[in-house]
Amino acid sequence: MARILVIGGGAAGTAAGLALHKAGFEVAVYEAHPTSAEDIGAFLTLASNGMRALAQIDASDAVTAIGFPLATMRLLDGSGAELANRPLAGSGDPLFRYRCLRRGELNAALQAEAVRKGVDVRHGVRLASVEDGPDAVTAHFTDGSTATGDLLVGADGLNSTVRRSFGPATRPAYAGEQVFYGYTTEAPVTEETTRITLIRGSSAAFGYAVSPAGETYWFARVTGEPLPPEDVANGTPARWRDLLVPLLREGATPAAGIVAATADSILVTHATEMPLGAPWRAGRTLIIGDAAHAASPATGQGASMALEDAVVLAKALRDAPDTERALTAYESLRRPRVEHNIAASGQISRRADSPVGAAPFTDDELLRHLDWGTDAWAPARDA
Repeated sequence: MARILVIGGGAAGTAAGLALHKAGFEVAVYEAHPTSAEDIGAFLTLASNGMRALAQIDASDAVTAIGFPLATMRLLDGSGAELANRPLAGSGDPLFRYRCLRRGELNAALQAEAVRKGVDVRHGVRLASVEDGPDAVTAHFTDGSTATGDLLVGADGLNSTVRRSFGPATRPAYAGEQVFYGYTTEAPVTEETTRITLIRGSSAAFGYAVSPAGETYWFARVTGEPLPPEDVANGTPARWRDLLVPLLREGATPAAGIVAATADSILVTHATEMPLGAPWRAGRTLIIGDAAHAASPATGQGASMALEDAVVLAKALRDAPDTERALTAYESLRRPRVEHNIAASGQISRRADSPVGAAPFTDDELLRHLDWGTDAWAPARDA
């Protein structure tokens, strides 16, 4: 049985651990954080494709126990006029409905599920370097310990140490937007708890959803130059409110009132993206998730794409004749899809008009890639 080392215990890494374990591999997940790899408290939305990926690795129950479902999407223009109001994909099946949840809660839920199923999850272990040899790969950690396996999977995020081990020149770039997240129980809105509302304003894109407990989760994406690093590091909720509210008051929508009602829980980051065509692997080392293909959050697909990675990688390693051909198959299946998402999301963030082209394959083809009962090697071999 091959031994696989997974570096990073966020959604991508822990889902990979679950999928590889289900495929019959010996796997250990190494997480630098001492607890559950909480990520600055931001929230995310898992789309139906991400929920389908979770179903393939028997992790649906763990995730549907947290957060809240979203069944419809409403789109408003800057004047507050409704442009669209429609069901979200998967809304007819509770298992596949979009789900809004905090990133840290998702990490914790997946890690608890992995431990429950017998996956070795280790906390407080930070990667220092990777030693890739002809017969094995060794992870060296900052505490002086090491681990050796047949394959090392880097799921260690945007600033991946694993990626630097074989592609030090590959770095994420600013994708054209400042991104703000917030939570408040004082928002002056009355909203269906299964609906997300998106507002297409002239100065900012805004979205919000209200949880069953009455807490409004919101985000704002502001196109422009990146904020100075010292501002991001030292900014306060009051500073971010003062920046956002005047922008959002340009339109007659609930956005400005929601932000004004948010007291302390406001976070800011920059939209970033990985360059297209960057290397994902070398020898016995591979990167997945944001480490490989981070995109601007404009399409809301980052976490869902990472969960897809986990399923397709485990299937490829399970079905291909050897590791090299498995990794080649994995990349041929995943790169067109995730790089299309990088391009499409970047276009939205920059408010560019040029089209990015059609998706590289159909929904039916994606379902086949994710279906645990199908052969991952066959479509890649025939491509």
